[in-house]
Amino acid sequence: MLEHEFVEFIPEKLEEGTLYVCMSLAIVVHKCCCGCGNEVVTPLSPTDWKLTFDGETISLHPSIGNWSFKCRSHYWIRNNRVTWAPQWSQRQIEASRAHDRSAKERYFDADHRAAGSAEQEAPSVGGETSKGKQSFWQKLRRWWS
Repeated sequence: MLEHEFVEFIPEKLEEGTLYVCMSLAIVVHKCCCGCGNEVVTPLSPTDWKLTFDGETISLHPSIGNWSFKCRSHYWIRNNRVTWAPQWSQRQIEASRAHDRSAKERYFDADHRAAGSAEQEAPSVGGETSKGKQSFWQKLRRWWS
């Protein structure tokens, strides 16, 4: 059984068995559930992990596959409990990574296109379109793209 703690900042020293949820950074951090001591960071986003908080427990989706760690642990966190998942082959890991990259590209490409069309169609105060004018967030999004 894991505990969870909502924090403003991730502590320097992580306790075993505690999920640190930082909403301002949109991440959940914990020590690997296998006991190897590695720190696991799960970013929360439409293309990464999703967090469910039911008022008492935390669940993360999808599973956590620590493929870069020596332990290569693979587990689910559901209702503050660890459920071990089968080990994956290198082929499965590579296919999953390719799928994740593709999902990110599709998501951010669609987001970029939507921002561009909204920018072209948004009327300004004088009734003109705002083509060429960008908000701070649009500029930041383009810079990151």
